Amino acid sequence: MSVERALTAFAGFMVLLSVALTYYVHPNFVWFTVFIGANLFQQSFTGFCPATIIMKKVFGLKTEAQLASGK
Repeated sequence: MSVERALTAFAGFMVLLSVALTYYVHPNFVWFTVFIGANLFQQSFTGFCPATIIMKKVFGLKTEAQLASGK
């Protein structure tokens, strides 16, 4: 699995988790959803996402480009 696909799966999971927390625990968890959306928005422009760095270091995931080149 590439780091880009893992990041997409992680972001989707976090959005679903935050919606469930908002519904079942407390309405203020909606701000967690807002934070996730804002992080995804800024990542689309800057290319920087802390979760990507963690996934690369902890799980050893590679980017799509690295997988395509075989490195």
